[in-house]
Amino acid sequence: MKRTFFSTALLAATLLMGACGQDKPTEVGTEGMNAAAADANAAANPTVDNPNVMGETEAPNPNAPVMTFTEQEFDFGDIKPGDVVKHTFEFTNTGKSPLVIENAQASCGCTTPEWTKEPVAPGAKGTMQVQFDSHGKTGMQNKQIAVRANTQPSITQIAIKANILSDGANGPVR
Repeated sequence: MKRTFFSTALLAATLLMGACGQDKPTEVGTEGMNAAAADANAAANPTVDNPNVMGETEAPNPNAPVMTFTEQEFDFGDIKPGDVVKHTFEFTNTGKSPLVIENAQASCGCTTPEWTKEPVAPGAKGTMQVQFDSHGKTGMQNKQIAVRANTQPSITQIAIKANILSDGANGPVR
């Protein structure tokens, strides 16, 4: 037992002496810690130039296209389970340059958007047709469609909703 204690004490003393004999001083204090953290953060998160994000000093482009929908949301009302319903949203380019829709993505795979593929000239109209498949769904449904275009901001949201009635097979819906 004495031998184990003596060996442990000797090992601890050796480690302590080895740690004290460092030639390079370490930075101590808030400034040294903050500088090291800032360097590590800059290396881990490099700055990316994203043209879709406006900086604090940038002004909006006055000549950018503007997508103006006649309605932002459409309610299908009550529909039967398994129904596939469609609605066409209309929009006008109220900006000063041609509007190009890059993509439209729904919040659920049950909703499929189709849109005008060619550029929409200033003052001209375009469409966004949205199809909703209610198969396997019950109750109130709200689906969002994010439309990405060369507008500022680059994403415009539209939505559909429907109340899918119960088919009565599983009893009443609570």
